[in-house]
Amino acid sequence: MAIESLAFLTPGNYVDDDPASGLEDTLRLIEFGERLGYRGAWVRQRHLEHGISSAAVFLGAASQRTSTIELGTAVIPIGYENPFRLAEDLSLADALSRGRLQPGFSTGMPHADLLADVVFEGEWRTFEFGHARVARTVEHLRGAYLGDETARIESPGNVQRPRLQPHTPGLADRSWYGGTSLGSSRWTGEAGLHLLTGNIVSAAGIDSDDFGTVQATLIDAFRAAGGAGKRVAVGRVIVPTDSADRATVARYREYARSRYDRTLTPHGDKRTLFAEDLVGPIAEIAERLGADPAFSPESGPVTEFRLELPYEFDVRDYEQILTDARGLLPALSSAA
Repeated sequence: MAIESLAFLTPGNYVDDDPASGLEDTLRLIEFGERLGYRGAWVRQRHLEHGISSAAVFLGAASQRTSTIELGTAVIPIGYENPFRLAEDLSLADALSRGRLQPGFSTGMPHADLLADVVFEGEWRTFEFGHARVARTVEHLRGAYLGDETARIESPGNVQRPRLQPHTPGLADRSWYGGTSLGSSRWTGEAGLHLLTGNIVSAAGIDSDDFGTVQATLIDAFRAAGGAGKRVAVGRVIVPTDSADRATVARYREYARSRYDRTLTPHGDKRTLFAEDLVGPIAEIAERLGADPAFSPESGPVTEFRLELPYEFDVRDYEQILTDARGLLPALSSAA
């Protein structure tokens, strides 16, 4: 077992008539996680939902409330984004954070039947929304100059060669991709990005229906395709109960039971698999993770374990989970 650090993914929920309070709770949770010593705090970018619709804007705000914790996007669906404009927003957030941003991307266009025509105001079905769009975004983050060597931009008190501003060196090298399949995991390694893999994977092309085995295969494919030496962050829903009261533990277990049936079989043509939520004392959770093929050291260390906080819980639940989950690393060492 080789997990080097802990991070968490928060859904950023809020109620319809008071988004400010929910967003403030999430900002405070990130501050709380920093005080507890978590390496990273990650947010999803969610459209048409009660969640964070602009990860760059939100993490720019979070950067002003924190000083050490990494701030990640897990993930930004690239389909709705203009690569250059997204790179500008991410670069600005990174400058505000003084180099702590961890941009993560995926392909796909959630709610396309409702949203695509609104975003593009015209024909979009012939556009390229795949890996090449992610690659262009990352290249913009590198800050290559635009135009020829004579091109200049004049602004009050300044003359400079044109490129994405602000330019924050190293941001492209901190970019991640959410790999859920063999193809996307291999592409991530080939593209030189870090790998995000969570509690949903595709078993297409893999001779196994075991979630941990499939996830380990994706990590191996990433390493073999060029990802050796890059970071790997594995996300799972774990809900430690060590400091929870009896009623809260019962509620946590009922939550896990309500989602258990989906873990029993692959779904659809992509053979989508869901990981089982792990609820219990941290020592018990560590023992189960210690037997999980995804955390086998053979294909290299998982540099980061990312707690995926459930959507439905209260911020006080999240604080209890993050507090108890700090014991995961020492418990894993004991279980090894």
